[in-house]
Amino acid sequence: MHMTKNALVRTSLPGPCAKDLLERRHHIVPDAVSYGIPTFVEKAEGARVTDVDGNTFIDFAGAIGTINVGHCHAKVKEALHDQVEKFIHTGFNVMMYEPYIALAEKLAELAPGNHDKKVLLQNSGAEAVENVVKVARKYTGRQGVVTFANAFHGRTLMTMSMTSKVKPYKFGFGPFAPEVYKAPFPYAYRRPKGMNEDEYVDFMIEQFEDFLIKEVAPETIAAVVMEPVQGEGGFIVPDPRFVQTVKGLCEQHGILFVADEIQTGFGRTGHYFACDHYDVVPDLITVSKSLGAGMPISGVIGRKEIMDAAGPGELGGTYSGNPVSCRAALAAIEIIEEEELNQRADVIGQKVKKAFHELKEEVNCIGDVRGIGAMVAVEIVRDKEEKTPDKVSTAKMIAHAQQQGLLVLGAGVYGNVIRFLMPLVITDEELEEGLEIITNSVRKVWNEKAQYSI
Repeated sequence: MHMTKNALVRTSLPGPCAKDLLERRHHIVPDAVSYGIPTFVEKAEGARVTDVDGNTFIDFAGAIGTINVGHCHAKVKEALHDQVEKFIHTGFNVMMYEPYIALAEKLAELAPGNHDKKVLLQNSGAEAVENVVKVARKYTGRQGVVTFANAFHGRTLMTMSMTSKVKPYKFGFGPFAPEVYKAPFPYAYRRPKGMNEDEYVDFMIEQFEDFLIKEVAPETIAAVVMEPVQGEGGFIVPDPRFVQTVKGLCEQHGILFVADEIQTGFGRTGHYFACDHYDVVPDLITVSKSLGAGMPISGVIGRKEIMDAAGPGELGGTYSGNPVSCRAALAAIEIIEEEELNQRADVIGQKVKKAFHELKEEVNCIGDVRGIGAMVAVEIVRDKEEKTPDKVSTAKMIAHAQQQGLLVLGAGVYGNVIRFLMPLVITDEELEEGLEIITNSVRKVWNEKAQYSI
């Protein structure tokens, strides 16, 4: 068994205690609620998670990108305890409270653009996307919503309709919401053979312009919703020129440009907002995940005149902007500032990319290494020349890494991407150990496959 300092798996997975819990889980929780690793957490701190059998894991998953400031940060715990002692919830629509206002002010201050902004708080990422659509439709008087191929925006009816990946998110759950259109999105790694990157960007811009002629009339579109880096789609990074052209066409046609920053925001890409990498200022921004340091909260940040288009009572929700979650979010932002986690994200990303660029020279299964800041992913293929996605090997690599004590996630429309969402507070020692585990897992699975193929 691989013995390491930070990651230590003493039992089989699941261990004895986890087996009992897993049996109870299968009796009571629908199988449709998936799990990545067959064990249960007992405690977590920073970038390490310990399960009920005493196994310790280095966390490269970050609760699906929600723990940029780490598990159970002291500042977050202090803020939560302080708020719980005062009151837990009153409903902002019933009796208001200061933490909602303080968080809204902070988000407006941090968001790109010098224009006046207003902020609506909600509970989850999907709910933020639902509300951004409501706001955009109300302001523009239009119904159409444009998203992109490979996009993921949530699991509710509207956000499922906006999401691109059919299985497991949409299959059998239709019919879907009307007036949602999917535009082509650049995927540079999978561009046509013989086309260089500049030519491909030109081609994708033409495709988008054609889309506004062939698929939907621009004057019927309320909003174009774009992830600055596609998350579930496989950490696909668009060329800045494509993003800027889409924004320009939105301005030309009176369409609102929405940045879905739910996975990309709050330090993940080396900025508070990934759209800063493209020199564009969105009209509306959705936020969630690492904003709350593990507490459920989300928001819509937008131009004042757009956010004020809806009338009293038309936006809100029972738990929206819960005060305990607001305090966690304020603490998280404070941590990002004080511990310079935006800068730390760049360092982490460089180390991850370096490790996989070196491994790419050794094995033939790493097709692409991509990302911005610490939002980095590796695409696994059967052969670097043909670029055929290898979903089976990817799953084996992830499973092997988990057995060695690393929490890591897959992604991608073809299920062949390993993505990295480690807490930005991860130590250099934990990072290097985690990278050793995952690179060894990739190497082992590939070598076994190559040997079997001979």
